[in-house]
Amino acid sequence: MAEPSEVRIPHLGADEPVEVVEVLVAAGDQVSREDSLITLESDKASMDVPSPADGKVLELKVKRGDKVKEGSLILLLEAAGEPLVESEEAGVSPKPGQETTQETPQEPAQKPADPRQEDTAKVGPPPVAPPAVKVESRAFDVALVVIGAGVGGYTAAFRAADLGLAVTLVERYPTLGGVCLNVGCIPSKALLHVADVIHEAEALDARGVSFGAPVIDLGRLRAWKDEVVGRLTGGISELAKRRKVKVLQGRARFLGEHELEVASDDGVETLSFGQAIIAAGSRVVKIPGVPYDDPRVMDSTDALELPDVPENLLLVGGGIIGLEMAMVFGALGTKLTIVELLDGLIPECDRDLVRPLEARLKKGMGAEIHLGTKMTSLESLADGSGLVAQLEGSGGSKSATFDRALIAVGRRPNGDLLNAGAAGVEVDERGFIAVDRSLRTNQRHIYAIGDIVGEPMLAHKASHQGKVAAENAAGENSAFDARVIPLVAYTDPEIAWVGLTETDAKANGTVFEKVKFPWAASGRALGMGRTDGSTKLLFDPETKRLLGGGIVGLGAGDLISEVALAIEMDCEAADLALTIHPHPTVSETIGFAAEVFEGTITDLFRPKR
Repeated sequence: MAEPSEVRIPHLGADEPVEVVEVLVAAGDQVSREDSLITLESDKASMDVPSPADGKVLELKVKRGDKVKEGSLILLLEAAGEPLVESEEAGVSPKPGQETTQETPQEPAQKPADPRQEDTAKVGPPPVAPPAVKVESRAFDVALVVIGAGVGGYTAAFRAADLGLAVTLVERYPTLGGVCLNVGCIPSKALLHVADVIHEAEALDARGVSFGAPVIDLGRLRAWKDEVVGRLTGGISELAKRRKVKVLQGRARFLGEHELEVASDDGVETLSFGQAIIAAGSRVVKIPGVPYDDPRVMDSTDALELPDVPENLLLVGGGIIGLEMAMVFGALGTKLTIVELLDGLIPECDRDLVRPLEARLKKGMGAEIHLGTKMTSLESLADGSGLVAQLEGSGGSKSATFDRALIAVGRRPNGDLLNAGAAGVEVDERGFIAVDRSLRTNQRHIYAIGDIVGEPMLAHKASHQGKVAAENAAGENSAFDARVIPLVAYTDPEIAWVGLTETDAKANGTVFEKVKFPWAASGRALGMGRTDGSTKLLFDPETKRLLGGGIVGLGAGDLISEVALAIEMDCEAADLALTIHPHPTVSETIGFAAEVFEGTITDLFRPKR
């Protein structure tokens, strides 16, 4: 057996010791090259120290809480065939007299399927190119009815009208725009902008600019949020009028294959239709036994109304929706307690991307985070003084009292609310409607789009699907064939990812090479005082094509589109590396990460392999 090699702390750019905040491996673990070994954190930034090679961890030399500096010994590693060379990320010192050899890696028995070819929207098998739908040769009240005026629904209606169809749009709420524009994406982002400004103003105090404590006028804040929503929904209504799209307010319910009932406060209207597009969206998941009749128990819609600024808030659910609202209440001065049943916040995201957010919640906002914990009960105090929650986790059970609780444990599709069976449309037990890549249901004249057809439940997915469904309804031959769909958490810092994740790649055995560019080396990030970010890209080591990417940091949601486009365009690392990005920007960290893969990076020191 070869002598073990010493893995040491690389150059950190500063002489002061930094803290080991997390040890990610244990003695006996098998690690791959670039796998994170430990996480270091200073008062300026955090960074992972990756493994310099494939191998087995023989002995750990550090523990959580230790203070280390450049050259400190992390662990002993038994390398698996590949010689260890020093990198800018992890210093390696072979034992005296140790000789290393490099074996030629064996070709896999079978080349794994290209993960980018998977249908990330999971909308069923690709159809044989179908002919345009031929509906019965009888008169219908409506050529095309679109059920639901959210982002997907109004997009479908407008596209179909542009293609010459007479369209009726049915919406249960008084205004168009659905959940996203009225009680979701738009109002939450307006409030998150306010939260960001408050945090930025606080941060400037350490740089010599003081504004004093913010004075919160909830009435004016709510009015501004409502104004933003009103301008958008009013604009959508005007676009519907200009396209001569007829809008009916009420709840839609199928009566037959070509018949629909619309019920409203004014009565019930029945209409016949030639074709239909179901864009009925989703609703919040409710936990049995929770006293939702108590106004202090909120879902995401209630929270957006900002009824008050509670002294303390219980957030049940560590997903994107809940965490975004937690950022708002935290900025306004609320003490946060976050409970998540699984072992990490935003479970579908890679842990290294979530870690800076978790650190900011704990250290910057004083939040308590309970992972692997279940809320077993929530009761209203008889005197109206609060809510008592019983929490159970690996560390035992505890009881705590809160002023308010926000329940954000996910959403479920509305497929079960439409009486779709009367039209012959198949709906599964969860409320999803299966479609093919033309967005047709099992009834060829009825389409479905958005949340109701499966994950991910995202407005930008729905809008693209709306156009495809409308084009097919108009007789064109269109398909929803997106390779990837980006996801964004508009927290602080923002987190965005697209395509193959590192977690999924390891789980399904996909061969990949990971590169990472820390924002601590970005001039723009340094100038903004936000070096807690990083840009990560995953490449196919054989073809050098981009498989996926993730970004954590200020404005990550705006940056991820370049990564999504690169995957759609089959870009290789060189395509990104050779694209001239403006300087100084955080967008250039995407190009820098690609340069790390190419071996041409000059903004980091990366010795030749």
